[in-house]
Amino acid sequence: MNLDSLLQRPDVWRGGRVSAATATVSSGFDELDALLAGGWPQGALTELIMPRQGIGGLRLLTPALARLSCEQRWICWVAPPHIPYAPALASAGVDLSRVLLVHPKARQDGLWAVEQSLRSGNCGAVLAWPTLEDSVILRRLQLAAEVGDAIGFLFRSQRCVRRPSPAALRLQLESGTDGRLSVSILKRRGGRAAGTVQVDTSLQHGSLALHSPAPTAPGYTQPHWQ
Repeated sequence: MNLDSLLQRPDVWRGGRVSAATATVSSGFDELDALLAGGWPQGALTELIMPRQGIGGLRLLTPALARLSCEQRWICWVAPPHIPYAPALASAGVDLSRVLLVHPKARQDGLWAVEQSLRSGNCGAVLAWPTLEDSVILRRLQLAAEVGDAIGFLFRSQRCVRRPSPAALRLQLESGTDGRLSVSILKRRGGRAAGTVQVDTSLQHGSLALHSPAPTAPGYTQPHWQ
């Protein structure tokens, strides 16, 4: 393999550049796609770092989730903090028959579920809310996403913002002006941040949220696998 062929590989990053060969799934927001060189990187982890839940992070993902579900790939949710609100997902175009909820009862079961879902090749996207800060485990998840050609969306707390991560894309989300969502790109393929955009998620998708409370069946406890 010569040097030119090697540099065209999507898994080779060149400083200061975003590889045009990297497969992406459009975010559904033109201004964000422009900064992401096409959209969410496929076969990779994306971290969404935010100060709290409920500021619009999930609405930011729904156009891509809808597109992936229509391609007959599973949208797997591992240990969501609350029950996904089905009517809102459906109104956003997500095929509910392709939504899979996993409620692990132990930490090792949750990690296994995320890794295997990413690796399976059957999931277009896997959503998880880990509190772990183990870079070795995150590296395993990144490799699993590459093998399964899946998008792993990890919702992370603000305390993770300065910690190193193997994720291909890291975004910091904040409540912006006029109800918009402020999206700052902390890391992308190419190794450098790429600025901030204000994204209006409310107009396109209405009120999309995670429904509360969690299931209350006898013996059920909210899993704390992270």
